[in-house]
Amino acid sequence: MNANQREWPLIKAKALICSVPQAHKINICAYLRSFALFAFSFSTIKLLLILLTLNSPIALAESVDPKLRQRLISAVEQSKSFEDRFHAEVWLLDMSTRLKIRVKDTATRLSLLRSIHREASRVELPPELIIALIDIESRFDHFAISRSGAQGLMQVMPFWLKEIGHPEDNLMDIDTNLRMGCTILKYYMDMEKGNIRRALARYNGSLGSWKYPDKVMGVLTKHWYRS
Repeated sequence: MNANQREWPLIKAKALICSVPQAHKINICAYLRSFALFAFSFSTIKLLLILLTLNSPIALAESVDPKLRQRLISAVEQSKSFEDRFHAEVWLLDMSTRLKIRVKDTATRLSLLRSIHREASRVELPPELIIALIDIESRFDHFAISRSGAQGLMQVMPFWLKEIGHPEDNLMDIDTNLRMGCTILKYYMDMEKGNIRRALARYNGSLGSWKYPDKVMGVLTKHWYRS
């Protein structure tokens, strides 16, 4: 191929571009700019995803507070035999009526409420607060799994099971999930000296934002208040 033959495709391309009307040239430039922006945005999104992965709760498991880990170990190793106090029966009737809209089966509803009352009372937290948190976290679906991998009624992260030496436990189990969730929330309540909103923000991993605490406190005030 001689020099003229090699240059011929380039000459044809230049001629084609020159023959395009000015308005079309502008459109072509706009398309090229859009493509460049898309490529930049895609690269940015990839970088953000990497950063989010590095800062996820699972990636940060190694920095778990040792005091909280010890509380969870103690909670899980305690006996699972509890007796509900007499006044809880009045509470059960009240809350069962309210929960009917979420959990239709009466036996399932009462069993769940007894477990919530027991675990909340064990760590000296208001059972109504735990119900409100569950309402926001899982809508009372004990098989719920979030996009970040949190599981069960109170959306506990699976890495906790390994952290406390119980990797075989099942966070879909209602009693296991409630025990761990209530223990974690109580720890944050103690850390924040009884400040419920700050404790809820820590539980959600959003300390500094009141969006999550406001949601929980809102549903608590509206639906799960103590009568």
